[in-house]
Amino acid sequence: MNQNEFDIKKLVRSNIVKLKPYTSARDEFKDFERKMVFLDANENPYNNGLNRYPDPQQIKLKTKICEIQNVAIDNILLGNGSDEVLDLIIRAFCEPKMDNIISMPPTYGMYKVLSDINNIKNKEVVLTNDFQINTVNVLSTIDKNTKLIFICSPNNPTGNVFDSSTIKQLLENFKGLVVLDEAYIDFAEAKSWLDDIKNYPNLIVMQTLSKAFGLAGIRLGICYANAEIIQVLNKVKPPYNVNQLTQEKALEILNNLDLIKSQVREIKKNKIKLTEALKNIDFIEKIYPSEANFILVKVDDADKRYQQLIKKEIVVRNRGNQILCKNTLRFTIGTNEENKRLIKELKSI
Repeated sequence: MNQNEFDIKKLVRSNIVKLKPYTSARDEFKDFERKMVFLDANENPYNNGLNRYPDPQQIKLKTKICEIQNVAIDNILLGNGSDEVLDLIIRAFCEPKMDNIISMPPTYGMYKVLSDINNIKNKEVVLTNDFQINTVNVLSTIDKNTKLIFICSPNNPTGNVFDSSTIKQLLENFKGLVVLDEAYIDFAEAKSWLDDIKNYPNLIVMQTLSKAFGLAGIRLGICYANAEIIQVLNKVKPPYNVNQLTQEKALEILNNLDLIKSQVREIKKNKIKLTEALKNIDFIEKIYPSEANFILVKVDDADKRYQQLIKKEIVVRNRGNQILCKNTLRFTIGTNEENKRLIKELKSI
C-alpha cells in the first residue's frame, strides 16, 4: 500500500477517533526535570529517586533509540513489553465482535490470546511445511473486516526468517496493517524491516529489549510505525505505562552497545557449536535452521525427552502441541557451559 492509498480513519475504531485521551500532570508540564516546586501531581514530596511520576513519553529514552536506529521520535511508541503494544494495536484498530486478525501458526501464541481477550476473531492461516507464509491462502482469507496481519520473523518457535518478497506482497495488497514482530532480529543475518516504515504506511515493526539486550525483566517493547499510527496508539496507552526504573535501565544498556554486540556474537557462535553437537544425538530426527537465539528440533518422543531433561534439572520448551511441530523441543542458546551440560545430559538419556 502506498501513502496515497493509506487512510488511517478507515482503519481505526470510530470511538478511538473521537476519544479525548487522558492528560496527566506530566503531559501538561513536560519540563519536569527543571528545578521547580512540583505541586501538581499529588506525589509524595520527599525525594527518594522514585517519588515522582516518570516521563509519560519517555523522551530521553526515545531520543537514544532514535540515535541508534535513525528514526524520528514521532515514529516510536514504547510499551510495558511488546505484549502491551500488541494489545494496544488490537484495541485501537479492531472492533470487538466485528473485525478480525490473521495470524500464521505455528507462531507466537500471544496474537491469539490477545485477540480472544479483545473478542476479535483470529483467522489462522497455517504456514507451509517448510515454515513459510502461504501467501495465496493469506490473501484469500482477508475480508472487509480484516484489520491486522501478524507476522513474527524470525518466527517463534520455528526460528526461520520469512521470504521478503512474500512480506512485500502482503504489504502491497492488504489495505489493513501488517504487524511485523522482530523480537529476534538482532540474532538474524536478515535485515530488519525498520527502514521500510517510510515506504509502507501500513507497516508496524515491533522490537524488544527482552532478547538480545538481556532485559526481559524490565519489560520494554518498542513499536515503530508512521506518525499517524503512533498518534492513535498514544491516545489509548496508559499515561505512565513505562516506569522510571525501566527507562533508566534501558538507557544504561543502550549506552553500552559494545557489550550487547559482544554477547550476541557469543550466542551466535554457541548456536553453531550446539547445532553441530545436536547432530550426534541419536533420538534427534531433525534440526530446523534458525536465525534466532534458539533451535527447534524434532525428536522421537517430545513428552518423554522433556520429562527426562526435567529430571536432569534442565528446562527446555516442549512445542509438540503446536501445529506442524509434533514431537519438537525448543532449546534456547545458553552459555557455553550450559550448552555443554545440555549435550552431556542429552547423550546420557
